Amino acid sequence: MQEMGVEICGPEGEDWRVPVSELESRQEGLRNRLRDEGFSGALIQTPVDLYYYSGGRQNASLFVPAEGEATLFVRRSLSRALYESGEGDSPHRVVKFPSLSQFSEILGQSPALQFGEIPHSFISRFATLLRSTQDCTSLIHNQREVKSAWEISMMDEAADIQSQMFEAVLSAGKPGITELELVAAAESVSRKSGFGGNVQMRRFPLQCDRGVIVAGRAGGIPSFFDSAIGGSGPHPMSSMGSGFSKVVKDEPVLVDLVHVHRGYVVDATRMFVAGELSQQWQDRIDDMIDVSDCVVQSLGEGEDCSQAWHKGLQLAEELGHADHLMGMAPDQSRFLGHSIGLQLDETPVVAAGFDRPLPVAGVMAIEPKVVHETGSIGIEDTWLRTEDGMRSISAGSAIPSVMRWNNE
Repeated sequence: MQEMGVEICGPEGEDWRVPVSELESRQEGLRNRLRDEGFSGALIQTPVDLYYYSGGRQNASLFVPAEGEATLFVRRSLSRALYESGEGDSPHRVVKFPSLSQFSEILGQSPALQFGEIPHSFISRFATLLRSTQDCTSLIHNQREVKSAWEISMMDEAADIQSQMFEAVLSAGKPGITELELVAAAESVSRKSGFGGNVQMRRFPLQCDRGVIVAGRAGGIPSFFDSAIGGSGPHPMSSMGSGFSKVVKDEPVLVDLVHVHRGYVVDATRMFVAGELSQQWQDRIDDMIDVSDCVVQSLGEGEDCSQAWHKGLQLAEELGHADHLMGMAPDQSRFLGHSIGLQLDETPVVAAGFDRPLPVAGVMAIEPKVVHETGSIGIEDTWLRTEDGMRSISAGSAIPSVMRWNNE
């Protein structure tokens, strides 16, 4: 496996495997939750959760019993699964996937399954085979809400790369450049730094590009995507985000950039303009900064996410943005922030119905935006809740809310 170890590494030859100590801690945390729920075990089969618990996302199923050692049953690739699990230090056994007829006998129990995330045609086979009816989806989601120090360090590194992406947009922008050309400048930085090509999302059937840049009136185009910003996209099959609209002097350009570092997401938005924003647009961005500060303060004080939503919504309405907050009626999204980690749309959410606080060590993107037919404007940063309040993981005040291209 040494040869494979040389091949699977970061840009400077770093070992980019998940530390074995992380895998041990996560599996033990899952065992504790299984015991609390009275479950005998859980069978992990989604790619994101396989990475979270086993260190890789091979074609495999990870069985974690409430008591005893976990086992990763691998269809392909066994050799790579061994390496990514930590080889001789792995906290779980790594074995070849047996025939389905043998699988039930080997497990010897009916584990909880991920009914909430796996297509019916796939999960029903295992549910029938294992006589399983218990669902561990929420249990796993809740565990992943609290990030470890290592996970937070991955997001801090992602934020550094994200700042370079904004700098690339600042260098490339000028009147007449297309949204897609600006996205390409940002994506070049992201790719060279190790972005793996996918932004993972939990909710079906959402898809997301890591660079959503919308210029002028394109910022007012709605889409299928449950977010404030739609955008035209390049064509109807890819019908959100950046398209062929061009930067026009003095019109707002919203730049919403995601970077994913070793699986971990950071999300931030800044405004750009070739020339100067009108006072009306400047007032709107100032209002959104106030709404963001309101939401961040509420979360940092430990208030429920639903309380943070109502406070932010009330302030936005008082400032005159009721019909334009997070979209234009009737296509408005009803949230002001979303938790992130290995997926862009984790829980909890700053929205009605989330009557619990963001946990300490929870990470959330706060993103108040207003949308008009003539464009969109807003602010977004990724925040970590600490024992002392909220800390910005993404650039925060280090990057201005509005950046200007001065080239004519």
